[in-house]
Amino acid sequence: MSSPVHSGLKKHRISVSTVVFMIFCLCAAGAYGIEDMIPQAGPGLTLVMLIVLPFLWSTPMGLVASELGSAIPEEGGFYKWVQRACGEFWGFQAGWWRTVSIYVDNTIYVVLAGAYFSSVVHLSPLQEYAFKASMIIVFTYINIRGIKDVGFASTAISMLVMLAFALVAVIGFATWHSNPFEPFVPPDQSLVQSIGAGLAIGIWMYSGYESMSTMAGEIQNPQVIPKATLITVPLIMAVYILPTMGGLASLGSWNQWASEGGLSYSDVVSSHFPILGVLFVLVAVLANFSVFNTYIASGSRGFFALAEDNLAPKALVKCSKDRGVPYIAVLSLGAFSLLACTFPFQVIVVVDVMLFVSAYVLIFISACILRVKEPDLERPFRIPLGTKGLIAMCVPPIIIALLALFISGADYFLGGMLALVSGPVAYFIFKRKYGGLSKKDPALHPANPKTGLAMGDTKRMAWMSGLLTIAGIIALFFLPWYDDPQPYAKVYGSEGFFDTLMDGIRWLTMAFGLLTVAMVIIARRVEPGAIYRG
Repeated sequence: MSSPVHSGLKKHRISVSTVVFMIFCLCAAGAYGIEDMIPQAGPGLTLVMLIVLPFLWSTPMGLVASELGSAIPEEGGFYKWVQRACGEFWGFQAGWWRTVSIYVDNTIYVVLAGAYFSSVVHLSPLQEYAFKASMIIVFTYINIRGIKDVGFASTAISMLVMLAFALVAVIGFATWHSNPFEPFVPPDQSLVQSIGAGLAIGIWMYSGYESMSTMAGEIQNPQVIPKATLITVPLIMAVYILPTMGGLASLGSWNQWASEGGLSYSDVVSSHFPILGVLFVLVAVLANFSVFNTYIASGSRGFFALAEDNLAPKALVKCSKDRGVPYIAVLSLGAFSLLACTFPFQVIVVVDVMLFVSAYVLIFISACILRVKEPDLERPFRIPLGTKGLIAMCVPPIIIALLALFISGADYFLGGMLALVSGPVAYFIFKRKYGGLSKKDPALHPANPKTGLAMGDTKRMAWMSGLLTIAGIIALFFLPWYDDPQPYAKVYGSEGFFDTLMDGIRWLTMAFGLLTVAMVIIARRVEPGAIYRG
């Protein structure tokens, strides 16, 4: 199946190997970030999660992305998959949540790069910002030049990163002197608390396999994406597991590992070869900017696809005449990063996690719906499972995603709930302002003249606010029992911050409950009976 032509975009012929390196950068570009997982979850549990999560989380997503990407190789990728399976409203939520999470996520890599660089070159806050800003400008320029240049940069940096982590693994195993699995969890934490402490980072580390799909409309041979995805899954497992196991076995001191100001993979190398240790840090800086580089390409295409469907400002579809790049969307991501890179790593992750895991739930659900609704859809790559087998494969990652919403902590939950609300709010504004799919094909996607939204949208909004209400009620009972208030005093500087967070969740839950009742009443009045019942 060929992908449709998109106005202004330029198509390129990209090799499987280039796409492998691009997906590698989108999902990993090294094990950077796992350092924070080790003291939070414990070294043993960290290794177990790195081994188990691929089978329960990333491999199912890689397979689903491969099947849907081969069947629907359109610009916008996962947004188009969910739209086709679940309709305009839910498609917008998936596209908005994941694209916004990419905007937020990208800033994380800039922050990490700055932290790694500061570990070898002392910088004042102003100098560190100047360094981060200069790199943002460089890689934004590379994206303005086009997807081929993005792929070339990804290939070169990925090869350096793989070589660097292979060196960490070799040195780590060669200097093995302690059991990397001990202790299994921190002595002052239960197993459940430790899982909660590490799960958000683990999920984040193994996410991104769907992101390459947003660029399918610019690739002459889009079937290279599913092929490359299947190669990348085991490659990333090896880059995570082997250096982490070797590093812990060599250095020990599990409670001193950290991405900022603690032990890291570079120390494994520098403890034996000091000069190589400095080079490793420079590779770490480049690696984080390579993730930034590829996510500019992915995230900008997300908003391009929304704008093309009249669900975002039309300026975002503007493409450069010579290179066919949606330059306004690219520049918007670069500008956002220049502002947001001043925030701490922890604050950025809080907003990010719930957005992308919620989008993932919709992607898994869409894969199941399309198998049932369109069994004869041409799928050049088809997961070798029947429909029931596919559903069974999708259940564990959906459960993991739902668990992550609750066991990551009250700050993640409240920040994530507020971030999720941005989806229906943005949809309401953009649908009424730009017309959405009704403007493209009013016969196939009729608008409700009473609301300016699609038929049944008020009912869908009632469902969403109802689900958020239920999630809030569960959190009000679960979090006081599960969460430990003490870490909040250390992170946020106030012993009563946990209580403040719970008050916020309480008020937000009440607001969602009232909104649900209001939306049900509105839906009964403005939706045709058949639509409301259906």
